[in-house]
Amino acid sequence: MRAGNLADLLKKGDWVAVSNIAGREASHVSAVSQKYCGNISGGWALGKGGQKIETPKGEISVFATFEELLRLTPAEKLPNKILVYSPPEAVYGEVKEIVKYGEKIVETIFIVTEHVSVEVTAKIYQICRQANIDVIGCNTLGIINSHDQVRIGAVGGETPEESFKPGSVTVISNSGNMVNTISSYLLSAGMGTSFGLPTGKDKLILSPLKELLVLAEKDEKTKLIVLYVEPGGTYEHEALGIIREKNFSKPLVVYVAGEIAEKHNISLGHAGAVVEGSKSSAAAKKQAFDSYFGIEPFRVEKKYHRSPELTASLARGIRVQALHHITKAVTLIVSVLGMKKDFSSSKPLGLNPWFVNLGELGKHLPAELSPAPGIVPEPYSDQVKQQSKHLLTGMIRQSMRNASHASSNDGVTPRIYGYSLLEVMKEKSLAAALILYWTGELPRDSFEERLAEMTLIAALTNGPGTISAQGAKLSASAGNNPNTAMIATLATIGLTHGGNGAKAVKFLLESFADLDIKDPYQEYGELQKLAVKTADDFKKRKRAAKEAGIEYEHIPCLGHPVFRHEAVNYDPRERIIYSYIKESGRENIFLEFYHHLVLALKENGSTALVLAVNVDAVIASVWLGICWRQIMEKQMTMTRAVDIPFIAFALGRVAGGAAEFLDHQDFGTEMDMRIPVKECRTLTRPSKL
Repeated sequence: MRAGNLADLLKKGDWVAVSNIAGREASHVSAVSQKYCGNISGGWALGKGGQKIETPKGEISVFATFEELLRLTPAEKLPNKILVYSPPEAVYGEVKEIVKYGEKIVETIFIVTEHVSVEVTAKIYQICRQANIDVIGCNTLGIINSHDQVRIGAVGGETPEESFKPGSVTVISNSGNMVNTISSYLLSAGMGTSFGLPTGKDKLILSPLKELLVLAEKDEKTKLIVLYVEPGGTYEHEALGIIREKNFSKPLVVYVAGEIAEKHNISLGHAGAVVEGSKSSAAAKKQAFDSYFGIEPFRVEKKYHRSPELTASLARGIRVQALHHITKAVTLIVSVLGMKKDFSSSKPLGLNPWFVNLGELGKHLPAELSPAPGIVPEPYSDQVKQQSKHLLTGMIRQSMRNASHASSNDGVTPRIYGYSLLEVMKEKSLAAALILYWTGELPRDSFEERLAEMTLIAALTNGPGTISAQGAKLSASAGNNPNTAMIATLATIGLTHGGNGAKAVKFLLESFADLDIKDPYQEYGELQKLAVKTADDFKKRKRAAKEAGIEYEHIPCLGHPVFRHEAVNYDPRERIIYSYIKESGRENIFLEFYHHLVLALKENGSTALVLAVNVDAVIASVWLGICWRQIMEKQMTMTRAVDIPFIAFALGRVAGGAAEFLDHQDFGTEMDMRIPVKECRTLTRPSKL
């Protein structure tokens, strides 16, 4: 490398230029960095020349090209450090321009961009080595020099001065965010940082660990090094070979992440965190470090007694098995080796969990393993309050091409969420199997099982005149096969016909969002009050919409085109399920809320009659009750909770559509669903070409 020590990568007096600086992330990070250390002389972005980036320390000029930036920047502020924020496909062109025009000026390039191809990364390495320019990345977060209080990139986040106090530890990490986290942890041990350096974790790292450790060895202010290592690549093995050869003098504290993720074939998220060959696995890296240290991994419960053997091992370092043990391991090394702390320890490192959701497990854990929720600091507290109004909407994403949580088959036994399909066939009903397949859990009792079954039966039919039944009959009339008729049935189900159940779940989730409902099958005394408030809010919206002459949003699942002529209307299918709930001595608070709501709407004049709570409402209420515990424990997405009632209706109705097909096929005539020409009405006048 061109650099002789870590300070050569970044120090006070260096000037920085930023590519693609007008981009959202680049402009924001640049503004924060300028406030912190004021070391950005300018940036460039195609088509953005002449613009300015506003910062608390003045404007940053944006040029059209890097060449223009060099030509128009005063000599005393010419950038010797470059931060590349360009998209992957543009990175090579940017680096070529930097090398072409800045070969005699630029010393180091930091490439933030991730997912740069291996081929392009190799080309970048080649042209930069020829120009004697060091490259950090790709996929780095930048670097911070705590003693000089300067940074490049986003290391330290919005407030780098809080996490990076000048000290004697250098943190080198495959993960950018972990540099920030570890540096914050170290403060509790009375240790500050000399440098924080994320290497990035693309498949090809342009400044590998072995080179960075050599620079850290030469940094007088660095007394100890903390490494955060991910699976993938053999850079750590190469580094261990170098430090053995050179008799490395500074102790390492190492955390190797990802062994559990490897066992379950889950990626840590970085392109290079992919195991290829035995040496690149987390387990292999752990073994290699332990072999170098000559001591077993740090154990927080062990009492370490100073001895020549312990001193010799800790002079090389130690591996920790949990991220939060880093501070204790650092403290041990500092004590045994007689090093001085950088300052008095700050408050002890302790858990301040913003969210605690152990579910049923929490009831069986000892108190020390089941912490209470901590205090969410500002400005996050207000943000959390806003976000908490919405339930979980997503899960961790991964490729699902050949994977499934819902099913499996080892060649012997097909399974549903781990349960043997064969055992389910022997012991459970179709309704119980569907609850398992759709929610991942078996029904809690026969009550839920029976309710689910009743919703499927209720969805079978509402007569041959329904749109979905007509779809099946049309298909039979056209001479199609059963599967085509079933598809036709499904094709006629939409947001208006059948989809109201999904709307109902959204409506109920919003209505109950601020209530602490643990069990949806127990009475809740505030339902009438909630219904009156909901009815009054609806009346106001309806009045305002009418005054404005616009459509208003109806409350889903109220009323029915058939059951609508009485003073008090009921959907007979809903009545059967409602009666079963009452006869069981239970309650479904969502369905009960609907009944309070139709009365409140009549009482406040929003409706002339008491509308029927229709079958879509009862299907939505039943399945929301079944899903409720998982929703509250954040084990089910809102999307799934919304979709399940729609799926339940569709499954019942497609079975009913199959029956209509069979009936029509047996007794109907070909093309009998065709409407005669004389019955068709023309709504346009004939026209001549």
